[in-house]
Amino acid sequence: MAPIPTTLGDLVAAARSGSEPPWATWPPQLVVVEVDVPVVVAPPLPWWWPAVVVGVQRDGSAAGGHPTCDVMVASAGDDLAAIEATVDANPLAASALTTLLRASATRSVAEGLLLESAVYSSLQGGPEFAAWRAAHPPRERSAAGDRVRVERSGDGLHITLTRAEVRNALDTSMRDQLVEAFELVRVDDSILEVHLRGEGPSFCAGGDLDEFGDRPDPATAHLVRMLQSVGRAIDHVSTRVTAHVHGACRGSGVELPAFAARVVAAPDATFGLPEVSLGLIPGAGGTVSLPRRIGRHHTAWLALTGWAVDAPTAAAWGLVDEIEA
Repeated sequence: MAPIPTTLGDLVAAARSGSEPPWATWPPQLVVVEVDVPVVVAPPLPWWWPAVVVGVQRDGSAAGGHPTCDVMVASAGDDLAAIEATVDANPLAASALTTLLRASATRSVAEGLLLESAVYSSLQGGPEFAAWRAAHPPRERSAAGDRVRVERSGDGLHITLTRAEVRNALDTSMRDQLVEAFELVRVDDSILEVHLRGEGPSFCAGGDLDEFGDRPDPATAHLVRMLQSVGRAIDHVSTRVTAHVHGACRGSGVELPAFAARVVAAPDATFGLPEVSLGLIPGAGGTVSLPRRIGRHHTAWLALTGWAVDAPTAAAWGLVDEIEA
């Protein structure tokens, strides 16, 4: 899929008028526009335009974002090439992500989680995820057991992921145990602080890929996701929660800590969102929690490049509040 070039003036004019530009077609397209000067007042992209709009900053700086772009890159370099490859491989998931993120700042946490889950479930029934699942058949999983350790210490509660042998991949059992642990915090006002950690080499390497798509149908998966939302459970008590992260933090290992009021990272921590490469979008609340911390442009950059960033970059963006010495 060749990128479609356009000018910033034409893009802004189309967004301001609400008219459908020629590249707002099916299948979703990749649109590239050069942004030479910051625009203080500009219209946002209409949410329904099925495209991924990349702004290329002429001065080499991709700082901040532009309201009429989905994602910013510093120049027509490696990250633009990575985004092109992602959109070419999974245009449905890529476009679903950007259209969902465009209005993320206007939604409540509950609204955002509902919409994210609905889009995620739709993509689970789509051709891109089906192609990924066919190429990556699930392996036999270990029997259910304790995935989370909960310990009370005075007025504090320590919640630890204990599935270290698979880098604390989040499976159904771990999800349910985390929801139960944070529900305890919600109903017990004597718990003044909560510390979330993971055992082993990584805090959490993301969702358990062997479970992806194992629900009987996407509609059931959506309802279960709404009832058993770890992100919502953390958000309810977020002011009391500190997440301590280290090693590979991918997918849910990025999305869930971002709901906490404070995130403390080890120097070796790295952060990435690989879901679009599976034909999906972040599904553990990342389209809600990450934009609130780092904005929709950085969130889209992580998801569309598939690249990971280190702890200093995450701290500069606001994804991390402190790096351990």
